[in-house]
Amino acid sequence: MDLSLNQGMSLPIYFLLTFFFFLFIATSKTRKRSSHGNKLPPGPPTLPLVGNIFQLGPNPHRSLADFSKTYGPIMSLKLGRLTTVVISSPEAAKEALRTHDNVMSARTFNDPIRAFDHHKHSIVWIPPSARWRFLKKTISKYLLSPQNLDAIQSLRMRKVEELVSLANQFSERGEAIDLARASFVTAFNIISNALFSVDLATYDSNSSPYEFYHAVVHLMKISGKPNVGDYFQYMRFLDLQGTRKEAVLCIDRLFSVIQEFIDDRLAKRLSHTDEEASSIDMLDSLLDFTQQNEAELTMNDIKHLLLDLFVAGTDTNSSTMEWAMTELVRSPDKMVKAQSEIRQVIGENGVVKESDIPSLPYLQAIVKETLRLHPPAALIPRKSESDVPILGFVIPENTQVLVNVWAIGHDSSVWENPVKFEPERFLLRETDLKGKDFELIPFGSGRRMCPGISMSLRTMYMVLASLLYSFDWKLPNGVVPENMDMSEAFGLTLHKAKPLCAVPIRKTMSI
Repeated sequence: MDLSLNQGMSLPIYFLLTFFFFLFIATSKTRKRSSHGNKLPPGPPTLPLVGNIFQLGPNPHRSLADFSKTYGPIMSLKLGRLTTVVISSPEAAKEALRTHDNVMSARTFNDPIRAFDHHKHSIVWIPPSARWRFLKKTISKYLLSPQNLDAIQSLRMRKVEELVSLANQFSERGEAIDLARASFVTAFNIISNALFSVDLATYDSNSSPYEFYHAVVHLMKISGKPNVGDYFQYMRFLDLQGTRKEAVLCIDRLFSVIQEFIDDRLAKRLSHTDEEASSIDMLDSLLDFTQQNEAELTMNDIKHLLLDLFVAGTDTNSSTMEWAMTELVRSPDKMVKAQSEIRQVIGENGVVKESDIPSLPYLQAIVKETLRLHPPAALIPRKSESDVPILGFVIPENTQVLVNVWAIGHDSSVWENPVKFEPERFLLRETDLKGKDFELIPFGSGRRMCPGISMSLRTMYMVLASLLYSFDWKLPNGVVPENMDMSEAFGLTLHKAKPLCAVPIRKTMSI
């Protein structure tokens, strides 16, 4: 997942900005006022230099949702020198992401993404172009097509079975399992096996092969930090918070490990027997293509592409699973309803299969409701490539545009009882998750919507169904549903600030 607006500025950054205030006044030239200034959407008053930065707080998606109640579903802010338009209604989102998709598909990005020129090679960050279409087609052909997803179905099932086995160990000891870490490792290893045919993470928090897992986690963390360079481009070269330096170290380590896999695979190709040559992972497919079409896809391109898949393909799944289990633990009646549905379909002593999912409408409703309440990407970033008219206002060229998916999902004019966890609402209404129904767009919409939506949903359904089928769940001693910490940690994805730990109880079924 990707965001260009970060957490609220910390106190040290405030002082740094204050320090540079007079430098800015002394050295900057007066910027020519946009000819469309009087047509910009309304917005809150701004402070000199910093604009509205300090009004965002630690959870910008919530602050912006509150602002929209005063200034409307489309409003403008100044984040330092960066003009930003925020969209907070399905109608405005449809205008931006469908009607004007052709000029609203570029993205702004955080400064750490510039490390190793990742923004110039990444399918996540480069603007729509022939190159972008080629990379998207490559990912689909070798990983995300329905045929490929079906081919690695057994892989997903194996990793989910390992998660269930781990939960069973905790159940036998009567201990709580950290569901945030467990689901993250499961999603991570599904990706690593699809790409490299190996596990690159372990459930043991004290060890992880190649340190690859830790490098990915740290890269996601620093990419979600507030950054002066995002709001004041002339300060970018200073790297005041050191995030660019940290990103360089992380990406260098990740590229080093990926290169090791590439070198090892190439060496095996020179010495293999025919039996050893057979492989179905994505690395082999990419190497086959590159050896025949190096002008189109270089080894450097492969490394950036694989990095994208790890960062974008892991956190979304694990955070959604954690939030879903959290909401179900807080609503025991809904958990029982879900378990009853799953156990009736699967029967006793069975195993959840992907083919069972269409027969589990309440499970699907739970996932949709979780994505409504806790969208992984609370803010979808875009950038206007020309002046764009939306709902009577004009968004100037090169303006950052943020679609507040969280605000839309919590809008009382769109959803009845919007703050309540009610999966039943999706049993009564047909709502598409693939960008057609703009009241629920957790994966975005238009040409830049998440290409991995099908793989994400398959993984989410399988993990959640398997955990609910095999176990009952209770909170550790001393924790009651009413007092659970539901606070969020805003970053690349919308995490639960305090990870969910719950005790699995092996269920003896009698159907």
